[in-house]
Amino acid sequence: MSKDIVKPSTLPGFLELLPQDQILFNKIKDTIRNTYEKHGFIPIDTPLIEKSEVLLAKGGGETEKQIYRFTKGDTDMSLRFDLTVPLARFVAQHFSELTFPYRRYHIGKVYRGERSQRGRFREFYQCDVDIIGNGKLSVIYDAEILSIIYSTFKNLGFEDFTIRINNRKILNGFFGSLHIKNTVDVLRTIDKLEKIGEKGVTAELTDLGLSKDATCKILSFIKIQGSVEEKLEALKSLDLKTEIFQEGIKELATVIDYIKSFGVPEKNYILDLTIARGLDYYTGTVCETFLDDYPEIGSVCSGGRYENLAEYYTTQKLPGVGISIGLTRLFYQLKEAGLLRNHAPCTLTKVLVVPMDDNCNEYSIKVANALRESGIISEVYFEDVKIGKKLNYANKLNIPYTVLIGEEEIKSHVVSLKDMKTGSQELVTLDNAIKTVK
Repeated sequence: MSKDIVKPSTLPGFLELLPQDQILFNKIKDTIRNTYEKHGFIPIDTPLIEKSEVLLAKGGGETEKQIYRFTKGDTDMSLRFDLTVPLARFVAQHFSELTFPYRRYHIGKVYRGERSQRGRFREFYQCDVDIIGNGKLSVIYDAEILSIIYSTFKNLGFEDFTIRINNRKILNGFFGSLHIKNTVDVLRTIDKLEKIGEKGVTAELTDLGLSKDATCKILSFIKIQGSVEEKLEALKSLDLKTEIFQEGIKELATVIDYIKSFGVPEKNYILDLTIARGLDYYTGTVCETFLDDYPEIGSVCSGGRYENLAEYYTTQKLPGVGISIGLTRLFYQLKEAGLLRNHAPCTLTKVLVVPMDDNCNEYSIKVANALRESGIISEVYFEDVKIGKKLNYANKLNIPYTVLIGEEEIKSHVVSLKDMKTGSQELVTLDNAIKTVK
């Protein structure tokens, strides 16, 4: 009697990669991690599951609709939907054990029950880096965070990308001069300019109850043209006396000065007054990063400054600044755009040790162990098949070297090293084989 076979498949919105792509994905992830660590950031790894009361402390809305929430016994819990809320909980919980400014990075999976569509995922990796202050945090750190964006994408092999920088205080101060009260909704609308265009923004602002005059002034404001310095001068020339507007200009000017000190070329950043970031917890510097030749991919890295990271978990004031890279989406989009030339191997193995028969297994294992002790990734092929099939295994996986072990090699305490690319083969000592492979 035959058993029922379940058709193997994954849920929509969950990315699964074949070995070659997974190796490439891991290489990109490692490059991001190494860049973060090079700048002195410390890793953390919070649980995938948090108490629902922690994740939803700020309130429901869209977040509550998107989280995966369930109960086990009497415990109400949810899968984390980003890495920022767990960071807030972590810092509040371990406040007395941390040293400030606290520099952390976190690379991990998050979950959102969004509508499944091409290029959008329900499970995806985020790569976050944040600097948290105790009571205060210098605006110079904002410039450092922006420089980390530059270093990260430079290390990933990109040259033509632009970090678009703005400051929410400038926007809020300007809106205040127009006596606009619902600034959060206006900011979210402006943030959609790339997606819905000027007409769409005008329509949404009108729907929010803004007058035609206010809408025109907002559109004229965010379309100020010129170089970074010219835009700064144009903002100053508006002569708005509100304190928050002046603070925004001062902070933005400081960030621009220091981003130069951090070595970010002028071609890789601009001042863009349309950048608002939809999330309402940003209070100062905000940024979005785009690949110049592929704007359709959208922002590949975003973030900004927030004044009180953990206000829902502690009375301590914890200002911070950070950025996030949605790695899964970025990888998918780059693959779709043909920007990832996958030269990654199908395996990480550098040497395949091939015993000619079962009598050679023990010596082959010793050889593989010696290779591994020298830092060379190796494996042994134990299947009892013809030599041609064993070498074909190496060819299919693009393993660069094979070490053939027969009775003669065992008696003479040597190995037969074969370069799979050139086809050349020679009897050498194990030490010489190691030197050649390395």
